[in-house]
Amino acid sequence: MAGHPVSAFARRLLPGELTSGAPVPGGGGRVRRSARDWVVDVVLFGWAVLCWFALYDQVATKTFLPGWLLALDPPLGAVACLSLWVRRRWPLGVALAAVPAAALTDTVMGALAVIIFNLALRTPPRTAGAVLLLHFAATLPYVLLYGAPHDERRTVAAFVVVYYLLFFVWGSLTRVRRQLVLKLREDAARAQADHRRRLADARRAERRAIAREMHDVLAHRVSLLSVHAGALAYRAQRTAAGEATPLGDEEIAQSATVIRDNAHQALEELRDVLHVLREDEADEAGPDGSRGGTAGAGRRSDPERGAGDGARPQPDLERIGELVAEARAAGQRVRFMERLPERTEGAGGCPLRPQLQRTAYRAVQEGLTNARKHAPGQPVEVELAGAVGEGLTVRVVNPLAAGREGAGIPGAGAGLTGLRERLEIEGGSLEYGASRDAFTLVARLPWPARGRETGP
Repeated sequence: MAGHPVSAFARRLLPGELTSGAPVPGGGGRVRRSARDWVVDVVLFGWAVLCWFALYDQVATKTFLPGWLLALDPPLGAVACLSLWVRRRWPLGVALAAVPAAALTDTVMGALAVIIFNLALRTPPRTAGAVLLLHFAATLPYVLLYGAPHDERRTVAAFVVVYYLLFFVWGSLTRVRRQLVLKLREDAARAQADHRRRLADARRAERRAIAREMHDVLAHRVSLLSVHAGALAYRAQRTAAGEATPLGDEEIAQSATVIRDNAHQALEELRDVLHVLREDEADEAGPDGSRGGTAGAGRRSDPERGAGDGARPQPDLERIGELVAEARAAGQRVRFMERLPERTEGAGGCPLRPQLQRTAYRAVQEGLTNARKHAPGQPVEVELAGAVGEGLTVRVVNPLAAGREGAGIPGAGAGLTGLRERLEIEGGSLEYGASRDAFTLVARLPWPARGRETGP
């Protein structure tokens, strides 16, 4: 996972492990020091050297120690001070190398505090604990048996234990805190990635919804335009071949009027779709310009939007009869059968929530459009049946156009896919296919009682 972005100024003020994206402090690999790390290293090195000078004068006073040990004390302490510059890269090696100096010398005390702190900070707890025990095993016997006057040995030994534990616990707590910071940063980065993925999924779903709505609105009207224009072209070709009488002015005017009216209807329905989309964008933005997110999405599924603000009423069961009448006016032979419960007050005059009525309307529209495209001139049967608690069924059947080409009306081939998605959202199902020289489309929708409806 990529590291969380950190500003250049923050990089100077934070430890290098927190700005490099390392999963664990001291988890391996060379980490470039930040400006803060350089300051800390200089200060700690100065502290170690200061302690070395302070304890150097006391070495000569320990007359109870052999001369060779007194001679080793300052050089070993100096080497321990110099090792602090490489402690970040090799915390375990520096801690192990410091065992002899910690056991035999006093000038190492300042550097030893930094080494033990660094061991707990940059080494796994079990390994760090084992090295700490090794330090105790090397230091305490020497202190108790040889390294201090007899009457001070227990006091010095207790001081050594507390000294080690103080800096070891401090380093361990710092390690836990840095791990927590890295974990929180990782969680924040994962949450941002999840948020971006959800936004991308929402955009894809929105594009599919817009494409489905545009197809449902325009495909039907454009197919009607194609049928009327094709009829005019066919009549003109037959007239040119001397097989039919020329069209009169009244017939031409009537055909042009039908084409114009359907073109206007297509533009009006397209305007309705764009009107709803633009209103949803304004709703999502909110009165203060902030995007609301769910408000627009919730309203987009409301089929009655626009009914009271100048837009056309949305499709429902009542308007399926108008849809069939338009198809018949275009020359399509449609037999319409409707078996629904008695009309009541409400959208479409039926006790079914508007969104389900709209989906049923789109199913009939898609069936008529497909029949017009792929089986021109064939009769179409449209059946609409259902009842509360039993569900609503839309069935569109048309014979296959055997032995002849289609009407030549192009299509994206996504109408049935979009209809299936629409039905699945509403808890319904779609079945379609050719059998016995006929193509059948069956859409089923739930029709719960009003008290159990959960949708808009």
